[in-house]
Amino acid sequence: MITFIINGKKTMVEEGISILEAARENGIDIPTLCYDKELSAFGGCRLCLVEIEGYKNLVTSCSTKVQEGMAVYTESERVVKVRRDILDLLLSNHPMDCLTCDKVGECKLQDYAYRYDIKKGSFEGERKNYAIDSLNPVMERDQSKCILCGKCVRVCKEVQITNAIDFSGRGFKSKITTAFDNPINYKNCRLCGQCISVCPTGALINKQLKGIRPWEVKKVLTTCPFCGTGCNFDLNVKDGKVVGVTPNPDSPVNGTSLCVKGRYHIDFINSPDRITKPLIKKKGEFVEASWEEAMELVVNNLKDTKEKYGPDSIAGLSSARCTNEDNFVFQKMMRVAVGTNNVDHCART
Repeated sequence: MITFIINGKKTMVEEGISILEAARENGIDIPTLCYDKELSAFGGCRLCLVEIEGYKNLVTSCSTKVQEGMAVYTESERVVKVRRDILDLLLSNHPMDCLTCDKVGECKLQDYAYRYDIKKGSFEGERKNYAIDSLNPVMERDQSKCILCGKCVRVCKEVQITNAIDFSGRGFKSKITTAFDNPINYKNCRLCGQCISVCPTGALINKQLKGIRPWEVKKVLTTCPFCGTGCNFDLNVKDGKVVGVTPNPDSPVNGTSLCVKGRYHIDFINSPDRITKPLIKKKGEFVEASWEEAMELVVNNLKDTKEKYGPDSIAGLSSARCTNEDNFVFQKMMRVAVGTNNVDHCART
């Protein structure tokens, strides 16, 4: 542990952590657009600049380690002026369609503009004006709203190990794009959506949630049903219907990571072919039944079979789409209640 001073307060933190992390441990919010605790420090947005006593220049708090005796100021007059200038520059080259943007209410750029009272950009000149890339089935990309924070590049490289996108061009023509500047599709991208999760602005949008305001949905934490890994995410529910999925950063298994199935394949929930009630075959045809009737039929058939032919005449097949806990209970039932070790699963399919 080392001792340092932040905004006049002496405190102790673990050696080797960044100023940004130390500030957050002490309940101090330093604004940042390019930082993510799961990604390498980038220091590109410059919004997390802080003043250190004895230093000539401001430093990026996300990439500067705390040192013994260091005195840091996170909201000095000099720091606030630089942050306001940075936000002014960003907004001067950013579409001002906040009222109709799908990211409104969840946009970090909007939050910080409000925090530092920047209503619009004051720098006149040419603006970015890229065509919207919306050819793939799951993602819409608006490069005109990209602030070049690089979070999408790093999550694609460091978490997904895909390297589907990277920085291209110089100066005003800098942008993030695919090889040969092709539209994003399944040929050059896994379409996992990790970049959507980390994007701080409306540059990347999940098409399933397009046109739905963030405050219109209720988020319900649940476990993904597609495999036994146990990933958690939030179901976005509007008017009693699941309209999309967003990752929950507090998920112990996956954090903000989701596979393609977990992120996008909610269509089966509202499928007209989905079976929502038990079916029992009567006179050669399946008819709807109550849960009580169905469970009673299953229990009686298991009992009769066990009495006539013994427990090993029965086998249980579990699903790889259940949670590990569900499968544990199932095999326990087969071994203890039924009395057989004939238990298998479908994970090989």
